[in-house]
Amino acid sequence: RDFNERCAQCSEVNWGLTDGGRFYCRSCHNVTERTREVVNTDFITNSRVQTISKGLKKQEKNDGGCEWYICEGFQLVLKKQVEALEALGVCPQMKDEILCNFWRCYLQKSKQAYCKRPAGETVKALSVCESSTDVDSDPERPSLLHMLSLSESEGDLQTDCSFASSVSKVSESTSVYSGSVDGSLYLMKNQKEKLRMTMPMTLSFCYLALLWVREPITLSELLRFVVEGHIPYMNVFQHFPEKMKLCGLDLKIFCVESWPVYEEVFNKMHELAAFLDLPRFPDITESCFLHPDMLCMKYLMEANLPDELHNWTCRVVKKTGIGEVDFLTLMPGNKSTRKVKYDVLAAAVIVVVLKLLFLLDDHYEWLLSEFAEERNKNNTEGGPYFEFKKWYGVVKHSLDVEQKKLDEEKAKYLWRCEKPLFYSVKNKSKVLKRRQMVVNLQNQFGKLSGSVQRAEKPNPSSFQLSWSEENTDGSCFHGHSLKGVLQEKRGLLTAMNPDYWLCTVKLCNERLCGHLAHYREVEFPQSYHFVLGLFSFLLRIQPSYIHDEVCMIEHRLFNKKLCKKLKYNTVLRK
Repeated sequence: RDFNERCAQCSEVNWGLTDGGRFYCRSCHNVTERTREVVNTDFITNSRVQTISKGLKKQEKNDGGCEWYICEGFQLVLKKQVEALEALGVCPQMKDEILCNFWRCYLQKSKQAYCKRPAGETVKALSVCESSTDVDSDPERPSLLHMLSLSESEGDLQTDCSFASSVSKVSESTSVYSGSVDGSLYLMKNQKEKLRMTMPMTLSFCYLALLWVREPITLSELLRFVVEGHIPYMNVFQHFPEKMKLCGLDLKIFCVESWPVYEEVFNKMHELAAFLDLPRFPDITESCFLHPDMLCMKYLMEANLPDELHNWTCRVVKKTGIGEVDFLTLMPGNKSTRKVKYDVLAAAVIVVVLKLLFLLDDHYEWLLSEFAEERNKNNTEGGPYFEFKKWYGVVKHSLDVEQKKLDEEKAKYLWRCEKPLFYSVKNKSKVLKRRQMVVNLQNQFGKLSGSVQRAEKPNPSSFQLSWSEENTDGSCFHGHSLKGVLQEKRGLLTAMNPDYWLCTVKLCNERLCGHLAHYREVEFPQSYHFVLGLFSFLLRIQPSYIHDEVCMIEHRLFNKKLCKKLKYNTVLRK
């Protein structure tokens, strides 16, 4: 009450106290350097004592570090990632209004913070819990950076200190060394029952927030930006404050030695949404970027396919019902609804349309190409007819070039971080000396060989393959016509091809097998495999996942015919 200075950020006078005795603004959650002064009458008159940090989290160790918890490390990772997304153009509200609430809810449900610590319970790895009165007295959302350190009430100094010291004693009693307070206990088996935080789960958090605000970023794009270095993920712990010492088992938690996998991040996102007990997400409507009609337009452009194909993709989306709001909108915890991969679904729609028009059986598409080539020789009016054979040659050449670049970049990637890592205090001096020696040798050899330093990473782009209609070499097929494969029937344009081959007659149980259908390259035509490989490169996923979605769409499209066929086969067996 005696502290009447205005806040430097919002100019309000509404102060509270953190665990460390510092003042923070209840309106904007800005933490100041000022600490509370307490007059103690037990001492000499006019003498004053300043309260210092009550917990051990802020006390410095002998090596200059401070005690910190694993959840605080993940909080810093999320902060860096969401700031990178904001730099890419994501709405600023996603950080404080969406991701922060998700993270706070996760900490509360996993009993790491914002929860009441059960009396007499033994100290566990994830027990960085604040008093329940702190949350009740401040219903407003704190900022992401100071989330764990906010506390309005003074609390009980002895209780807080004894609890933190008990955690420290348990941590010290373990034989495995770690820099964090709970690092050695975080990987214990009894913690596997909970949805334990991992590095891939940070991307699940980000994608969950992106999905809530319906940002025009798919999961495949998010992971590609991670690989390209636009979003912190690999060696992100280098951005930790200097006092947060990372060593021992902490490296197992934060040090990543592989690229994020689409399926893992996607499945963890759905587990996380159900764990947080989130409500139905905002509707995915036709005007939303994640709708199949919108994504099909994007992938048609990137795959260098004719614009007229978009009318056919829209017809397939409408016919199969995969563009309905209830089908596309995420409803966490509802096991009856299918988990939609928006980018994979759109790519599968294009594959189905190509099968409808060109069959993709390694025979019919080449006959149509010969026909279109003859027509283009004599065609003087309108746009050229689309030639599948020519398109195949142009796209395959560009795809091979880009794939080679990607393989070279992955091969050249330096997995070791610039910041030295050590698994024990004994090896610290050796690791630092070796690291310094390696750096010196690299600099000397670089000067002798005259090696060129790495160029700056290019700006992020939604398109990996770009095609310009201004090129005179005819490598762009966006404006090409589909007249060579269509015919007018009863006032509607229909495919000249009356046949269609199904990828599979009967779908597998996705929950048991993990796939709706099994994909083996030798069992399918090369044209079909090439198209799957193209979208597999664009989405950076395995072709089998696109094949699953193709099978699902086909069974929705030909549901009546398949039912009749199955009934007929059953009668024959009887």
